[in-house]
This record gives sequence, structure tokens and C-alpha cells, in this order.
Amino acid sequence: MPYVDLYSDNDYASIFYTTNTDYGNVGGFDPEKPTIMMLHPTFLDSSWLSNQFGDPRLDQHYNLIAFDMRVCGRSRCKSSGMHDSWVDAADLAFCHQRLHLPPCHILAMEAISVAAALRFAVLFPEMCLSLGLCNVPPPTELKWVFNALDEVMQSWCYADDLESFEHVCMEAVKITVGPDCEPDLIDDLIAYWEVAMPPRRRRRIVELMNIVLNRTPLKQDIVKEIKQPVLIIHGERNETCPQKYAERLQSELSNAEQAYLYSVKGGAGSLNVTSGTASITNQVYCKFLARLPRCRSDIAKPLQSTEERMTAALEKLAQMTGDSSIASRMPTCSLSFSCLPHEVVKGQGESLDLYKKGESEAFVPTGPDGRPYRKYSEKKDEHWFHGEKDGLSYAGRTFFKQAKPDTGSHERPNQTSETAANGDQSHHGRLRRSTIGPNAISDKPVLKGSMVKVVGSNSTTTFQRLLK
Repeated sequence: MPYVDLYSDNDYASIFYTTNTDYGNVGGFDPEKPTIMMLHPTFLDSSWLSNQFGDPRLDQHYNLIAFDMRVCGRSRCKSSGMHDSWVDAADLAFCHQRLHLPPCHILAMEAISVAAALRFAVLFPEMCLSLGLCNVPPPTELKWVFNALDEVMQSWCYADDLESFEHVCMEAVKITVGPDCEPDLIDDLIAYWEVAMPPRRRRRIVELMNIVLNRTPLKQDIVKEIKQPVLIIHGERNETCPQKYAERLQSELSNAEQAYLYSVKGGAGSLNVTSGTASITNQVYCKFLARLPRCRSDIAKPLQSTEERMTAALEKLAQMTGDSSIASRMPTCSLSFSCLPHEVVKGQGESLDLYKKGESEAFVPTGPDGRPYRKYSEKKDEHWFHGEKDGLSYAGRTFFKQAKPDTGSHERPNQTSETAANGDQSHHGRLRRSTIGPNAISDKPVLKGSMVKVVGSNSTTTFQRLLK
């Protein structure tokens, strides 16, 4: 099976990979073709790179290999509070050496992959020929995105029925892909999450979310260590990752051989997954690679042993971060590359222990055959009060006829800075969090009598209590 096993005294990971060769391994690589290492989007796995593997512009002219991150897809690992993007970069380096890969062009999709690719290029420059970065995230998560993802994680991990799980998955679609997602793609995404990331595997979800929410920005002097050519492809309409952060990264790559930024008109999240933007992304990336010198892909044993090379990487990391203790860590363990502060490691470890409780009895949104019960689009609307595309609910559709036309602005309203939260978002978030937490117990009284009496005597008091 195409796995790379990484093990040490205090860590274990089995990293799944796939290639575009006949038998799915690196032995079938054509030495005359350059090699591209692809990193999948956040909350998905390498199977969602089919638009790249199936594109003849890439498949016929390059050797392709893609890895599942240690908490994604078919990869497996021991849970750890030390996991961050430096650890993901170390995993890639270990896999690169174990498989005797040639220097690769890196194509990274979305937040965690972009973060890992940048760190990989800094620590292991001889393994990286160039960087292709799709949708560069902010250095730290925007406040409204942080709150939204935090609520999604809580609801996801403790969903106890199919309706609840489908609802939170739909919220995740809006955050990761955008509000204008195609119905067929919505079905595929929710079906994937039902099978691969159910509440019964919630520690993987929590560890993945920890990487996203607790990431630390790269210092400018570290970014300047990147000397390879860089192409940034960014969705113009991406709300969770505004384009100004891609422009900032481009300006900070002052020592890169080249640093291009291509804005995809109308693009939002998951550029490589959405059919309307995947082909554009591939075309732009292929034109970028065509300008670079072609490099052979000879499978050869590295000149340095794995331990020697990783020791050198730890020493470089210690020098860049100013933490001399990093250089003395175990070089054969990916967790040795973690740069998280002690209090964050402790907090993430405690969080994983908390979510472990009751995990084996948690809800599984699939049938006995391991398949989803239904497609999301086949769900019947069993109530007259439905949620619409904008996230609000209306008793009728006549309201939309009076709605104001789209102003063309793609930024969140009332967001004055990258860390400022929208007041309404935070307020509603607190209200929801108080009612859907894992330990929340609510006793709902049964109201009897005519509707006129019920509304007249109870509605005002109820709303006042909610808004306190």
C-alpha cells in the first residue's frame, strides 16, 4: 500500500500518498518529466485533487504525487497537542527522503497546505523547486472566521442526528467554498465528511482545527529565506482569506527568484475543487512552470542520511526562531519541529483529552455499509420555515422581491481591521454557543392552549430572556 510510516519513541504517523503512475507508486515516475508534489485543501484529502490529476496539461507532462496530511484522509497518527504547520513540513521532508523523491515543484491548496509549503521551502530548499500557493490565508485567523470555525467544530463534534450534522456541514461549505457553491459539489462535500470525518472521529477534527485556529504568523526574516520562484493564485471574492494578505506575502518575498500574484476573477474558496475555477488554476500554474527550467526526476538515495539532514533542519529552525532548545531535540521525530509555546501545547493536549471522552459512542451519519443514508439535495423540507442562501429564515419568499440589489462589495460589513469582530456575528455566536454546547441541557416546557393565548402571554418574555 502507498504509505510512509514515520515512527519514533513518542510519535507515530502513517502518511498516505498517491501518484499518477499506473500502480500508484513513485517507481513508475518518468525521469524525463519534472515532479509536482500536491497538498490538498483544508478539511479534505488528496482525493479532492482529481481536477489536477485528471487534467492532461498536468498529468501528461509531469509526475504527480499527493500526500494526505497526518490527520486527514487515509493517513493515521497518534494525537498530539504539539501538532502545527512546522510538523506538517517535517512530515513532507521525511516522506521525500524515504521515497527518494527528486526535487519537486510544490502546489499547495488553501490554509494548512500553504502554511506547510512555506515552511517546507524554508527548511528544505534543496527539495523544493518552486511554490504554487492557492488562496493565501491571513497570518492569523480573522476574528469572525475564528468564531465561526469554533462554533462549527463544537456543533460538528457533538452532532447527535443526521439533520444536525448536515446543517453544520452546510455551514462548513459556506465558510470553505463560499455561499455560491454548486448543488452537486455540496452533495459530494457533505457525503465525504459523513464518511471521513464523523463525530465518532472528532479528535482528528479537533487536531486539524487546532492547526488552523492556533497558527502563528511567519516572521518577515523567515519569509525572506524563500528563494525559489513563487506563484500565488488567489480568489478575488474570497472572504475568509482577503486578497490583501496574498499581496502582502508577495511583497515580503523579496529574495524569491520570482514572485507572481494572479487574481482569479469571481473565485472564492477551494479554487482547485470548484469546477469554474479549477481549470483556470491549472492553466495559470502550467504557464508558470513552463517558464522555469525543466528538472529531471531521477529516483536516487539522498546524499545525507535522514538523521543528518533533519538535525541540520532543527539547527536552522532554532536559529530562525531564537529558541536554542530546538536544536537538541530528537531529529527522527516530526513533533520535534513544533514551534508552539508550552501553554498552547498544553491547551491543545487538554482539548484532545476532553474530546476523547465519549468518542467511541458518538453519532455516525452513515449506514451499516459505511455509506451516507442520502444525498443532501434529496433531503425533504419538512417544515414551512426554511433557511435561505443568506443564512436567514423567512416565512415566505416575497421578502426577496423587496431586497436591495447587490452592491458588488465582497468584504464583510463592519469589519474595520483584520482582527476586529463583527458585533452582530459575535453576539449571535454567544447565543448559539450557550445552547449547543456538548454539556448543555435544556428543559423545554410544553405550552398548551390556543395560539393567541400562547403568543400573547409568553412571546415577549421569551425573547427578552434570550437577548439578555
